[in-house]
Amino acid sequence: MIADLPDCTTRDISKALVRLRSQVGAVTLGRVMTLIVVTDEDNADAAVDAAAEASREHPSRILALVRGSGRTASRLDAQVRVGGDAGVSELVVMRSFGELASHAGSVVTPLLLPDSAVVAWWPGEGEKDLAGSSVGMLAGRRITDVSLAPGPRRALRVRADNYSPGDTDMAWSRTTRWRALLATALDQMPFESVQSVTVKGASDSASADLIAAWLGVRLRCPVERIDGPAGVGLMSVRLDRASGPIVLERAAETSQATLTQPGQQPRPFPLPRPTTAQALSEELRHLDKDEVYRRALKHLDLAGAARK
Repeated sequence: MIADLPDCTTRDISKALVRLRSQVGAVTLGRVMTLIVVTDEDNADAAVDAAAEASREHPSRILALVRGSGRTASRLDAQVRVGGDAGVSELVVMRSFGELASHAGSVVTPLLLPDSAVVAWWPGEGEKDLAGSSVGMLAGRRITDVSLAPGPRRALRVRADNYSPGDTDMAWSRTTRWRALLATALDQMPFESVQSVTVKGASDSASADLIAAWLGVRLRCPVERIDGPAGVGLMSVRLDRASGPIVLERAAETSQATLTQPGQQPRPFPLPRPTTAQALSEELRHLDKDEVYRRALKHLDLAGAARK
């Protein structure tokens, strides 16, 4: 069920939520968090759809803040969705204009679920200082997606320079399956040290940069980052050992990868690039601070002393 609320207040939104829940018989007992989505008009529909899809695994109250023009009179327009129109969540899409567009934190505060986690998501690079922003100060977990930024690798460097505990990026969650397969391969005979690592990924792949940094930290060996064509994501990882290399490679424009190890037949694995909703859902599984991500981010070498 949907209710449109033009030129409204947060009190009007709260009343509409109560009314719609009563009409559709929905309850709030299953809501595990408040998910705040901070976006602009161009990306609003895609962001709201991804948040609603992710909420099927993580029932939430979704508060989508769409920034409007700051040059008009202050106004708040809202749309409230409960029940089938919001998946398994309550969804409030708010469009703020004028001076109100600069006070996002004040807008969402009265609508936060009591005694539950608060997660904020910026579908893009987000503000420079996430933790210090009005929304970021409300959230224990702050998610960005630098892959949607005009310059993903530059945006990742901004995240590294302004990191605060609780920050994370969906470029990291997109490496989860890769990291699991590589860790499993190294946990088999022979238990040899890795002498060097080669990571190949798109020239604009922040995920490739992060997995290269993670491997450098974990394996304490030289890492070479090779650029491939833009837009193809993470392409391959090669771990060189005395007995021969371990190679995990995904063919361009496919979801199929092959793991090659000395003395074993090549093994195929499904390794599709996660959608925005899937990457967001992966991030929402972990509401604590991600120390592994912090260490990888700290050891980024985007200047590329060992890049080709």
